[in-house]
Amino acid sequence: MWRRLWRWVNDRWPANTVIRTLLAEDIPGGARIAYSFGSSVLFLFILQAATGIWQLIYYVPTADHAYNSVSYLRTEVPFGWLIHNLHYWGATAMVVLVLLHMTRVFIWGAYKNPRQLTWLIGTFLFLTTMSMMFFGPPLPWDEKGYWATEVGTSIAGTMPLVGTWAKRVLIGGDVMGQLTLTRFFALHVAVLPGLLAVLILLHLVSFRRFGSVGPWRQASRTRSGVFWPDQVYKDLIMAGGVFLILLALCVFSQPSFTGPADPLDTTYTPKPEWNFLFLYQALKLFPGKFEVVGTVGVPLVGILLLLCVPFIDRREERNPGKRPVAMAALFVVAVVVIALSLTGNASQPGTSGVATQAAGAAPAAAAGAPAPSTSEGAALIQSLGCLACHTIDGRGGKVGPDLSDEGSRQHTGAWLGEQIRDPKSHDAASVMPSFKSLSDAKIQALVQYLSGLRSDAGAAAGSASEPPAGNQMASTIQASGAETSPALSQQYIGSAELGGRLYAANCQSCHGLEGRDNVLNPGSDDGKVPRLNPIDRKLYGRDPAAFVLSIDPLIQKGSTPSGPHPALKMPAFGTSMSLTQEQIADLEAYVLRLNGVDRGQIDRPGLRPLWLFILTAAAFGLAVLAFALLRARARRRSGE
Repeated sequence: MWRRLWRWVNDRWPANTVIRTLLAEDIPGGARIAYSFGSSVLFLFILQAATGIWQLIYYVPTADHAYNSVSYLRTEVPFGWLIHNLHYWGATAMVVLVLLHMTRVFIWGAYKNPRQLTWLIGTFLFLTTMSMMFFGPPLPWDEKGYWATEVGTSIAGTMPLVGTWAKRVLIGGDVMGQLTLTRFFALHVAVLPGLLAVLILLHLVSFRRFGSVGPWRQASRTRSGVFWPDQVYKDLIMAGGVFLILLALCVFSQPSFTGPADPLDTTYTPKPEWNFLFLYQALKLFPGKFEVVGTVGVPLVGILLLLCVPFIDRREERNPGKRPVAMAALFVVAVVVIALSLTGNASQPGTSGVATQAAGAAPAAAAGAPAPSTSEGAALIQSLGCLACHTIDGRGGKVGPDLSDEGSRQHTGAWLGEQIRDPKSHDAASVMPSFKSLSDAKIQALVQYLSGLRSDAGAAAGSASEPPAGNQMASTIQASGAETSPALSQQYIGSAELGGRLYAANCQSCHGLEGRDNVLNPGSDDGKVPRLNPIDRKLYGRDPAAFVLSIDPLIQKGSTPSGPHPALKMPAFGTSMSLTQEQIADLEAYVLRLNGVDRGQIDRPGLRPLWLFILTAAAFGLAVLAFALLRARARRRSGE
């Protein structure tokens, strides 16, 4: 039956001719594993397309549902975690393999005449792959992807003449929102994959036009091999090995939940994706008016040099040992890019316009709200967690005194400084933590800010044109379309890492380091603040959703301990809007982690990740053995 079907197809389409053409390619010097980088890139492209299409079945490309739809896929859909993780790590692997493939081609001199067009198409393939890595991360609409995009589009905005226009086109307006997600979704899912498929086809046709360049030593070119079965065997081993590495990363290094995108979160350190870190760090070398050199000049020169490689080096010599200038240039470029990437990964945002915009000014602008005060004191009030206990213009906790009109009181600057350094010097029973570790400059910034807070000034930041901070936060949330319901944070799988930072700023002074301390609470029946690690068994739950459901009302609405006059009360972080709902979700994820519960727990894995890896590795080993036997059999037949 199958033979008749094949004959019917072949009579109407040259199937046998096409297959013979593809498999009968002559390989100078014989098959090599070094030739398998290109085929592995093709394998990864197919894998990315397959996993991307699978994710589209569940993904909702809207700013209010994108994060939850991806979270649902990762935790509730059988094998959904595998599909998402393969796509996540596959993108990184594709960039790495494209770089390795281009490096191998450069070292072997395979870009020389008559293969210049093959190199040019390969360069555009590399640029398109990098573009895929730029437009893909914001699609889950999480913190990492959101701020990576904020940095990337800010870089585009620094281009002379067309920068502002280019940024507006990319994000669909002045601030990131639904139009940004829609445009990035269209580019990542439709436009760029189609372009990549066309370029791959052109690259393969161009490659087959002249075949493999082979080794540079003439002695090694005396023998030859064929694509089938020799090179196919090595290509399959390489592709299988790459898949096994990806699967190991999916199982043993699963991507963490970074929390839903929160334009109001100024605590997040914005950085681009790893493959753009070298450019991010290079920007810091060109501050001020020279910034355009880093944002435009460096990448433009790099792209032009890549395109001009076959026209600059036109000698026929391909032996890398006899091309010292080319090899030295490759070494210098590799060292510089790797060094800048590692430095950028470890560094904090610099003082350049791009870094400043992404790190500070962008949150308010992205939310569509008036820009908050830029004073250092206002920033310190937020980062130190002062609003967990104190209120400023209606925003914050009720444990400590209201600071909204601190500047109208009779406290001197010296008194305020001493109060910040050592609160017990004024009141031995004070439960306010000491900030002796702060530098004198930061103490002075806080004193200056607090001294400027006057009820008749019309603004918490000392500007008559600014609305009160509490109203500003509320209007910002409403303008961005976010709900203010206390139940909203329960829908999000937050980031425990970000939650740890929020805990240190807002909760640690009362609950202690990692929630282990029993801080004194005079006036309460218990006399101490309850521990969070371990938390009260009445609140604990092994099911993450149930656990969050039990602690969310306390974080949202606060709590007053039983007793005549408790000194410390749980602030209402939600109803006072001192924390956003996204931040509360992060904080809840951290509390769960303190108690050994993973907020992003996979409920329906399909098959336990470890067992999946073991079975796949065993299947890969058997497949390699079976193909080796088939290869040996084919060789014996050809020898006969």
